[in-house]
Amino acid sequence: MNPSRADRLQTAAWAGVALALGGLFYALSPILAPFAIAAVFAYICDPAVNGMAARRIPRALAVLVVILGAGLLLLLLSLILVPMVYREAVALLRRLPDLVELLNARLAPLLLTHFDVEFQLDAAFIRSWIAEHWSSAQDLIPVVLNHLRQGGTALLGVAASIFLVPVVMFYLLQDWPHILGGLQTVIPRPMLERTMRIIGDIDRVLSEFLRGQLSVMLLLAVYYSVGLWIAGLKFALPVGVITGLLVFIPYVGFGGGLLLAILTALLQAEGWSPLIGVAIVFGLGQLIESFLLTPYLVGERIGLHPLAVIFALMAFGQLFGFVGILVALPASAAILVGLREVRTAWLASRVYLGAPSADEPQ
Repeated sequence: MNPSRADRLQTAAWAGVALALGGLFYALSPILAPFAIAAVFAYICDPAVNGMAARRIPRALAVLVVILGAGLLLLLLSLILVPMVYREAVALLRRLPDLVELLNARLAPLLLTHFDVEFQLDAAFIRSWIAEHWSSAQDLIPVVLNHLRQGGTALLGVAASIFLVPVVMFYLLQDWPHILGGLQTVIPRPMLERTMRIIGDIDRVLSEFLRGQLSVMLLLAVYYSVGLWIAGLKFALPVGVITGLLVFIPYVGFGGGLLLAILTALLQAEGWSPLIGVAIVFGLGQLIESFLLTPYLVGERIGLHPLAVIFALMAFGQLFGFVGILVALPASAAILVGLREVRTAWLASRVYLGAPSADEPQ
């Protein structure tokens, strides 16, 4: 068989395998959530396990220690943040009519004077509506818990998924070297070097983004919490943590956190000082993130443009739901490396260079 034809058939076969795997992934997406969550956490925690294993700690013990540590950290964070966010959301809801009256008193005259726009919200109606529905809102958690008790099958499914995540994570971390070794044994020998190079490129891109972005998120959560507390914002901790965690989605974290901080500052009704403090904290935070944290911790070599990250999250979420959001960045990293390979092949092709093909006269 002609070598070029064999190469084309091999490429078509690999493309068919990729399409089949994509179709299988789409069909199984409703049950893949715990596996995708476990895979993402395992990938993030793998360097810690490797570091402990390099110090002669048995890998199984290292995996167990890392999983327990990550689980305790997430549990502690949830126990601190969830009650705090709930209490402060209730407090913000109580003060919502005061914000409406403040807007009517300060914003409405400015809009009428400068833009000839009449702006008036019915603060009395909002206050009466909140008073009318306040008891049902206070009883929201007992109602949700009662529905969860009644929906036993759904509750068991959620509990099984939560239990499945650390189990899958344990086996992935434990067998990660064997998985990589098994992958190398099934790759055709002529393609082994190139395939492993591409996998290494994907790992580099993904690790730089995920682990670097995780560091940026944690540092910015601390910065915004401390900065907003110094600025006098009463709800500095939840606003700062939410802002830091949402930084993972470009523009959404900064914009959403800024709007939440402004709303909180307005509800405090303490004049311009909290608003000025919010502006300073978020202005400095944007500079720190753009010129210090992101270049040094994430790096500019990864090539994942912020708009590409947003599009990937939305597109994979639309196609595969929650599982798609989890795998959007790994898949984007793989696609990015693949596009780089395609670009390299295109720039070296006869079509691009204008060189005659083998069957054309020289």
